Amino acid sequence: MFLTFLHNAINFSTVFLFGSTGETLTEKSGHLNLGIPGTMCVGALGGVVGEYLYIKSLSDVSEMTYGGAVIVPIIFALLFAGFMGLLYSIMTVTLRCNQNVTGLTITTFGVGLANFIGSSIDNSYFSVASNKFFNKGFVSGTDLNWFETLFLSYGTLVYLAIALAIIAAVVLKKTRVGLSLRAVGENPATADATGINVIAYKYAFTIIGSAIAGLGGLFYIMGYVGGSWQYAIDAFGWLAVALVIFSVWKPDLGIIGAIVFGALYIVPNYINVGTKSYIKEIINMLPFLVTILVLIVTSLINKRETQPPASLGLSYFREER
Repeated sequence: MFLTFLHNAINFSTVFLFGSTGETLTEKSGHLNLGIPGTMCVGALGGVVGEYLYIKSLSDVSEMTYGGAVIVPIIFALLFAGFMGLLYSIMTVTLRCNQNVTGLTITTFGVGLANFIGSSIDNSYFSVASNKFFNKGFVSGTDLNWFETLFLSYGTLVYLAIALAIIAAVVLKKTRVGLSLRAVGENPATADATGINVIAYKYAFTIIGSAIAGLGGLFYIMGYVGGSWQYAIDAFGWLAVALVIFSVWKPDLGIIGAIVFGALYIVPNYINVGTKSYIKEIINMLPFLVTILVLIVTSLINKRETQPPASLGLSYFREER
């Protein structure tokens, strides 16, 4: 029972991990992108469109291959979500619009667009791609031992999410690019004065972050619910934004945080609450409550490494440097 619960928690955590990794990279550039929920929806839409076009190009569904069934939707999800990041960057970096208002607008637009188009696409063949390719682990079957169950039985996107979080952590901590990005997020005027192209960094990491977040939406549709379109992705997007705070802007800690969020989200399915549905709703609030607690604790500790980038949410005016 516990092994199954932990496996499902790790699997479901992928939705949050993609979103938080992408948002962490964006926030490290000094931009608070509240458009992540909408971006994840559009990423899911892109993946669905890519899968649909791929399947329609085949004469028979049995001709599906891993490259087409998985790689094509991933590319489409990255492109669609990356475009949302580009749109957000144009508004906030070039036009210097308010970041909070722009992000909420992106979310509203993304949720509406994705659900309007996604719900109208024929997904009758998506379950084949989901079960045969997206959810295929290194091992499968009902007689797996604990090691195989916990480490080798997940689909492609689960491992990709963990890999991207680790890569993001290494880039931020160990590379010159990461150092420059952190400088842009902390004090863009000083970074600009030292020769760092602030605008380029803001554009690049907002787009990259949005593209990564979009994979969270793709995973939910194709890797978790079996290829059927569902109106729930934006809720997970808000939790992904909360997870950035929970993990104190560290992508590697985000892996653990995502598993905690995943466990808290699915735990009502393993608890018999009977007719008391309000108990399930209270449990579903736990990720947000835990995030508030972490925010309070980190504020009290008041250490630089547990605080957000100093310029987070502030537009940069180069002429004021």
